[in-house]
Amino acid sequence: MTLASAASPRPADWPTGGPIDLAVHDRPHASSTTEWWYVNAHVTLDDSKTYSVFAAFFRIVSGKAADGSPEYAHSLTWAITDVDTKAYLAHSVVDAESPRLGLEKIAKGHGAKDGRLNRAMEEVLKKGKVPRPDRVFAGPVVVPLDRLALDYAGCTFTKQSDGSYALHVEAKEGPRGPVGATLTFRPKKPPIRHGDDGLVRGVHGEDMFYYFVPRCDVSGQLLLDGKPQAVRQAQGWYDHEFGCPPPRTEPAAAPSPKHQASQNDQGFVAWNWVSAQLDDGTDVSVYDLIREDTGKSAGRWAIVIDPTGQRHAYDDFTLTPVPESKWRSVRTFEAYPTAYTVDIPKAQLSLAVKAVFEDQELVTVISKPAFWEGRVVVEGTHASRPTQGVGYVERSGFGDIEGLDDFYKRVGESVRASVRTVCPNVLDANHAQLLISAPERKGSLDGVDLVQLQRTLLAPVRAITDRGGKAWRSYAALACCDVVMGDSRKFAEWLSMPELMHVGSLIVDDVQDKSEIRRGGPAAHKLFGEAIALNSGTAAYFLGERLLKRSLVSDQVKLKLYDLYFEAVRAGHAGQAIDLDGLDAFVPPVLETGDAAQLEAKVLAIHRLKTAIPAACLARMGAVAGGGTQTQVDAIGRYFEAVGLAFQIIDDVLNLRGFAGDLKQKGEDLMQGKVTLPVARALGALGQAERTKLWGTISQKPQDAKVVGDCIATMERVGAIESCAQDARTMIEDAWAALDPNVEESLPKIMLRAFGWYVLERQY
Repeated sequence: MTLASAASPRPADWPTGGPIDLAVHDRPHASSTTEWWYVNAHVTLDDSKTYSVFAAFFRIVSGKAADGSPEYAHSLTWAITDVDTKAYLAHSVVDAESPRLGLEKIAKGHGAKDGRLNRAMEEVLKKGKVPRPDRVFAGPVVVPLDRLALDYAGCTFTKQSDGSYALHVEAKEGPRGPVGATLTFRPKKPPIRHGDDGLVRGVHGEDMFYYFVPRCDVSGQLLLDGKPQAVRQAQGWYDHEFGCPPPRTEPAAAPSPKHQASQNDQGFVAWNWVSAQLDDGTDVSVYDLIREDTGKSAGRWAIVIDPTGQRHAYDDFTLTPVPESKWRSVRTFEAYPTAYTVDIPKAQLSLAVKAVFEDQELVTVISKPAFWEGRVVVEGTHASRPTQGVGYVERSGFGDIEGLDDFYKRVGESVRASVRTVCPNVLDANHAQLLISAPERKGSLDGVDLVQLQRTLLAPVRAITDRGGKAWRSYAALACCDVVMGDSRKFAEWLSMPELMHVGSLIVDDVQDKSEIRRGGPAAHKLFGEAIALNSGTAAYFLGERLLKRSLVSDQVKLKLYDLYFEAVRAGHAGQAIDLDGLDAFVPPVLETGDAAQLEAKVLAIHRLKTAIPAACLARMGAVAGGGTQTQVDAIGRYFEAVGLAFQIIDDVLNLRGFAGDLKQKGEDLMQGKVTLPVARALGALGQAERTKLWGTISQKPQDAKVVGDCIATMERVGAIESCAQDARTMIEDAWAALDPNVEESLPKIMLRAFGWYVLERQY
């Protein structure tokens, strides 16, 4: 591989030829605009339990002081992987200047690709706040230039007089109390140059120098659940990289990992990075950067270090994610492969790399949206001999979510996957027992044909859910768990619960309304008959109860969840009862007096009962499960009630103005003779003759497009449609103003804020 920057002048404080002098180059480099120090360790404690730890200290030039000297921003990400309990204890701490820097980034067009997310983020940053899970350093950050002695507000990484490295990271808050690591890394192998004799390129376009110590003895202790635990045995890894923009326009060296994905002249760059320590004494470092625009590599190296510490570099290798290993987060809904294959033919090395468990995603808002960095196990062959070991994988920048439309599409995919788990196409006896009866009553399903049961009870539900649909109800329950600082991962099964409730109501509604089409296909009763559809739709209300029963909460909390769940079902049925009967009987007084206030209230009552209260109940369930205070639970419920009402009002508006993608026929509600909020508003705004004429036309259920268009034009002329849209905006903004001070700034809060705008700003 020919690298242009290999012959370029290096900064004076970079290594030259020969061995790297760690006493000099472990220090911060004054020339560098980007620099990081990284360690990982695989640990066995005295109690034989296994953990892994990584920590990355970042130092990046953020501007210039008045005297021209550089100003720096600092950040620290670290995590402990608990292999035995499959817990990932992740932490991200950022500079106090992060709100200002974040606002500058958005102003320069380097924020999220969805403007609603940027607006929501700006609201937080303008308060001088950093959204969780990121935290601000609780004290000063000190980085001396004459030695390696990083002190990031008490979290430290220090080079000691004997050549070892001392790491201390600690977080006093968290679901398991104080956690941390105090570890000493003693190099067993010499420092190894990555890339082209150490030269690589950062994804911001910087010239970078990258070296690492691939194997260290590690001693010390972990802090778990507030208790120190001694390390019995451990091995570690150390990386250091530093660089600055090249003083020229020609291409730079091959890029390196560990930076935020960004856009430069090479396009957006993402990466996979693997470190592996094999039991035959060999160590491996492999990375491959990928251009988003072409899907091709933007730089790649494989470095193999033999047991004697000799370096062997390769550019002919494959690092391939295993497609079947894809795992999707229920917090960010990003997807990550959790298994890879590594083949380096000239090294006679072939490895299978697999995560010890899937959820090792580190969520951070200020520095990155999220990335996957976790412990893996490695096995394969080396020089025709079996080998195995442990390692780390980092994957960043490959997100398939560019905006809220993509986000809710991915939520929908996860919801459907969850429904498939609850309502499988092939039903076995154990699952049927759990779904229908109770595990201890084994005889309750004696004689039941499972194929028949699936076809008559579950198939109608699957027929509708598999077609897609709006997944925001499902997201609400999980997001509202996280927004009160709970952990939605404990309730991932809940994704299917709101969808089952909603689809059950759709199946029943379609029979009652004699609807032919649902979600782009035949309604369930057209496929299965009315009797089976009604029974299946009704059963869907109760299938979700099994998920509540399995929830890992106290009996007291479970009672609150049951109460909210059945409040949602009762409210939905009450709203449907009124909707079935219709509001035509309440129109004549409006035609007579022009006072539409009561008619509007009745329309809103249907929306509130059918949509808003169920949505609010599901949101409250999430907040209750997350341990929210009563004030938080109430404020979250009111916000989602406003969102539910606004959703239906905007639905009424879009029905008249047209849906993006022609999801429904423009004016469909008028063609059905339906009293919607814009219709009621128009009847109250028009003179008696015009309102009588308008209702006379609507009540005849016009099918002619011109007649329907004339009705819509009349409603637009008197401002009825736009005023309804404005009411929806006011509802959401007022409810948000009440919720805002009652929950901490966080990524889930940003998503909920942006969701309100998403509801309001759906395209037509």
